Amino acid sequence: MTRTDPLDVPRPDAQLHLGVFFQGVNHWTVWSDPASGSQIDPANFRRVAQTAERGLFDAFFLGEGLRLREVDGQIHDLDVAGRPDAITQLAALAAVTDRIGLVSTSNTTFNEPADLARRLSGLDLLSEGRAGWNVVTTDNAWTGANFRRGGYLDHADRYRRAEEFLTVARALWDSWQDSAVSGSAGAPAWAAPGAVRQVRHQGPQFDVDLAPTLPRSVQGHPVIFQAGDSGEGRDFAARNADVIFSAHGSDFDDALAFADDLRRRLRAVGRPDDDLRILPGTEIIIGATEEEALEKKRWIRLQQVTPATALGIAGLLWGIDLSGRDADGPLPKEDPVVAENDGSFGARRIADPRQVVAEWREKADANRWSLRETVIALGPQRGHVGTPEGLADKFAHFVRHGAIDGFNVTPYLIPDGLDDIVDLLVPALQERGVYRTEYTGTTLREHLGLREPLTHRAAADRRRAG
Repeated sequence: MTRTDPLDVPRPDAQLHLGVFFQGVNHWTVWSDPASGSQIDPANFRRVAQTAERGLFDAFFLGEGLRLREVDGQIHDLDVAGRPDAITQLAALAAVTDRIGLVSTSNTTFNEPADLARRLSGLDLLSEGRAGWNVVTTDNAWTGANFRRGGYLDHADRYRRAEEFLTVARALWDSWQDSAVSGSAGAPAWAAPGAVRQVRHQGPQFDVDLAPTLPRSVQGHPVIFQAGDSGEGRDFAARNADVIFSAHGSDFDDALAFADDLRRRLRAVGRPDDDLRILPGTEIIIGATEEEALEKKRWIRLQQVTPATALGIAGLLWGIDLSGRDADGPLPKEDPVVAENDGSFGARRIADPRQVVAEWREKADANRWSLRETVIALGPQRGHVGTPEGLADKFAHFVRHGAIDGFNVTPYLIPDGLDDIVDLLVPALQERGVYRTEYTGTTLREHLGLREPLTHRAAADRRRAG
């Protein structure tokens, strides 16, 4: 009997977790459709967050954009832009929501721990324990140009800086004892002497000496999220994170292999292998029938991958400017340019794209695809398509066989892109007993079923033992 046999269910009581990713800068949001609303209207942020909360989602998640994206020194003009500062935006949403977690993407490459840790702690207090931090390491030179030192860090250096950054942030969050503030107006002092520790840290990246000004929230620390698919990124998550985002959520075998690899890494650093929640990013397209869902997907892809977007994506692969070409014509006849990474587009280009181009040409010729059709078929793939009942069965299988813990959902329309998920998919999941029917906690850590923050484990173990 294999692990995928329906009678062999290793996690029969597992529950699916859902978050919503309001991207802001991307081409996956169909911003040009008449049904799409403004990406910068506060009312639409509220609408998405409140819809997610109505659907009992764990978290509302924001990406980060410190600078408009560029390709070969030119502004990439195909994206939705205009996103406010994430922590500011989430603090506003804390006032119009009650339970849903609020997760900010904030990078460690161009921030400083004393400032960012305090801002995240403030969000955690204002939201009464609903804050999360997606720890990212900005990798592109054009974002570095915003800052005095400029440039960008090599891959390994980014993770070394991030780990030291997180060490300092956790020390700041742990500087206040839980009983530091007096509970009585008759106490001799507002705070007990020595209840707030000075934080002193000297390391390769940071030199910090301060007395933090904020107590911990009811959940202890903001929940730590991380997205990194390299070996170094997975090791960083195993040592430090509570939740990991991934690109391994569409194919069951691929998702299970990723999850098993993370569990091995968790055990290697002495953590329980269920200590990290795995939430792949995904898009969910729902139809009344399978045929309707597939037709809806085709329409969405044509809206997302416009002719200009198709030329932009293919141009990154070929390493040449294709902006004047016909997206509905054939693939470029030129050979791709193998170029050194220059930090463009926030990601490294494929080291040797010739093999990928050869595969695209072979499949385009066999299927008589245009350039745009090829990009849609062979470009970045993501998501799940089907009926509410079919998707609920599929997701129950994924989560109960340990391939995922849930999904971070990217709506293809703002602000109404979650409606089908909340109104149709969530009830189908609940009927199968794989999704909550109410919030049972108040903090993001409780929603995710997480243990105490990593730095609190020893004290918690002593309390349980004594």
